[in-house]
Amino acid sequence: MQIIPMFLKELEQEAQATRNMLQRVPNDKFSWQPHPKSMTISKLVNHIAELPSWITIALTTDELDFATIPYNTDVPNTIEEVLEVLEKNVADARAQLEATNEDVLEENWTMRNGDQIYMVRTKAEVIRVSFSQTSHHRAQLGVFLRLLNIPIPGSYGPSADEQEFKLMEQE
Repeated sequence: MQIIPMFLKELEQEAQATRNMLQRVPNDKFSWQPHPKSMTISKLVNHIAELPSWITIALTTDELDFATIPYNTDVPNTIEEVLEVLEKNVADARAQLEATNEDVLEENWTMRNGDQIYMVRTKAEVIRVSFSQTSHHRAQLGVFLRLLNIPIPGSYGPSADEQEFKLMEQE
């Protein structure tokens, strides 16, 4: 079984679900956070938009060492800018997946901070982590939006908001 075509399909599905969610975020709520230990919406949406870049990083490097390569990302100030970052990262990830071969996916990749190793996984596993992290943080964003009384889209089927809208249409 070929893994790369499955990853490409999943990348597109996750990107669409992510676009749908991010488009609901109002620019005037970027500084909002539900709890002092929670991220602000700005930090959360920017992290969600950067996650597809993990695919590119995994396929083009053997490690990420925060001690030697600071992991700094630009911080967009509007949801339109966040969506631009997402689109760039998805396009880059797609291009890298299309250009690689299955053997590369079996190579190890390390995330570290100097001598402290956070993880060593195959490049295929890092790609799966990227998808899992996207889903996880998109769900967090859904909770944030729900707390702000902003209707949320479904990711893997209709949301309660979409179901409610369909019921109102049928009446």
